This record gives sequence, C-alpha cells and structure tokens, in this order.
Amino acid sequence: MKTAFVKEQSIISVDETEKPTLGSGDILVQMYACGICGSDLEKVYGQYGQPSMRLGHEPAGVVLDIGSDVTGFKKGDRVFTHHHVPCYDCHLCDHGNETMCKKYYETNLLPCGLSEEYVVPAWNVSHGGVLKISDSLSFEEAAMIEPLACCLRAWTKYHYQEGDSAAIFGVGPTGIMHVMLAQAKKFSKIFCFDINDFRLDFAKKFNITESINSMNEDRKQKILEHTDGRGVDVAIVATSSMKALEDAIDMVRKGGTVMMFGVPSKEAKLDLDMSKIYSKEITLVTSYAASDKDTAEALNLIESSQIDVKQLITHTYPIIDSQKAFDHARSGDNAMKIIITK
Repeated sequence: MKTAFVKEQSIISVDETEKPTLGSGDILVQMYACGICGSDLEKVYGQYGQPSMRLGHEPAGVVLDIGSDVTGFKKGDRVFTHHHVPCYDCHLCDHGNETMCKKYYETNLLPCGLSEEYVVPAWNVSHGGVLKISDSLSFEEAAMIEPLACCLRAWTKYHYQEGDSAAIFGVGPTGIMHVMLAQAKKFSKIFCFDINDFRLDFAKKFNITESINSMNEDRKQKILEHTDGRGVDVAIVATSSMKALEDAIDMVRKGGTVMMFGVPSKEAKLDLDMSKIYSKEITLVTSYAASDKDTAEALNLIESSQIDVKQLITHTYPIIDSQKAFDHARSGDNAMKIIITK
C-alpha cells in the first residue's frame, strides 16, 4: 500500500509500505479521502511545534477488516476516523483540556491517515474515535469533519452574543468555516482578511460585510468605520502569520477577544506591547485540535446541512500526487480545500 511521509524539508515521499498488524480491538480502514490542513503544511514546509510528524488526520473511508473483539463496526461500514482520542479520566480532561491529554497524543492512526490503508487503534475504536457516516455523505465531505470540529472547539473558548462582529484573519478553508459559524450564530458583521485575492473573492460569496486585503493601509480604519469606532468583538486568526495576530490585537475592541487558531511555526516570535493588551483588557485565547466530542458535533452539522462544507472543496489529487497536492495547498493558487484521494 502507498503511504505519504515527510522525507525532508518541503519534500514528501510516497512509499510502498506493509500493512500494519491488526490487533484484536483494532479496525483496518481503506482511505477514500483525506484533507490537507495547516498543521500538515507546517510539518512539510515549516517547523512544526508538536512531536508527531505523521501526515493526514482528516481521513474517511471504508472498513476493510475488524479485530476479533470489535463490536459495533463491520466490514463495509463507511466511516470517519479521528486520529487522537483522550482518556477522559485525567486532570486535564476533567478540566475540559482533552487535546492536552497525554493519551490523546499516544492514540495515532497507523502508519498515518495519508495512507491507502491504515489501522485505527483499539482505544480510538472503543472511545468514540470512529464515526459512521451516511451513504448520502461523500467521503470528501467527511474529510471536512475534523477541521470543522477544530473550529467548533475554538468557539467554546470565548464569550459572544447575537449581533456581535467578527474579523477572520486568513480565509482559507477553516477561515471560511469560521465565517459560516459566525453567520450561524447570527453575527451582524463579519470581516475577512487575507493576501490571496482568490480567497478574498471567494469569501464574498458568503454575504460578509467586507473582504479586505491584509496589505491595505486603511484596513483598520475600515473596521472602525463599520463598528462605530470600537473595533470587532471577536478576532479569529486562522493563519500562521504573526502579522495577522498583531493586526487582530490592534483591531479588536476594548474588552474583546482574540482567538489564535492558526498553526504558528516553532519558536515564532511577536514583539507585543503588553500595555496595549492590559489597557484594552483584551482576552487572548488559543485553541488546539479537537476531541471526538467535537467531531461528533461537526458530523451532525454537516449531515444535517446546517454547515455546507462541500462548497469549500476546490481540488482533489490521488495519493501518488501528494507532493503536487501539498505544493498547491501551500501556494493557495485559486484553491480552497484540497483533498487527497485513494
């Protein structure tokens, strides 16, 4: 079977690998679709700040085989599989920090999600890490469950109310998902920032307040004009750019919230005037990954058509062309979500 690996900086190798051994509580899945996300790009082209370098954590496919002790799943089931599942029994889990749990990092798909076939470990199988998907849901749509789940988790980290305003910095696939969620939560004004003209134009399809190039010298003034001089209530940074984070802090209102959602490079630095953070009483929060509870909620939103993710999928590549797919995703050239298929 073919599996994609990070060979070296900016280089992906698609190699023939042996099928991993199936344990009594494991299931074997044939990958049909797997999305590329910001953390994958950071692993290939940047300096990822987490220990795992496995590619592909948005896979969906069909169950090929099950271990002798597996119940609730059978061969032929169409499934989404979460790459990590926490213990729900430690101090961190008890405080709602499931994605910080030690067990969360130990429960990996083998060899990874970006493989023609992969094993889901017993812990994930028995603790909500495998979700059956309906026949009406495409595998490409199912590959969007995990990124939507990450967005949903971020929205639990701050206070907001109907009629609020939001600025989304970076309107790639997850940035647009944040736009969708802001609309679902009845935000009155939504501003989108990016340096990619294709994505800025794409964002306009969602009836936002304004789409603004991040290099526009009047960008802050545009926000102030639309918010009675206050700034936005919530600023979501869905990019690794430290300049975007700086802009978010500058454009959020007094008492507002900045959500650091995008994946920064390891040792990324920002020279902050902390007196501005203090005097404006800004809340700066971060959100990392998603739990299986979040993926279950994301699946419900997608299957019930409350969030239409298929409109974000612009390109697909076979796994053998993973390098081309990643290069395309990195450039963002006329692209939103790029999916790798079997």
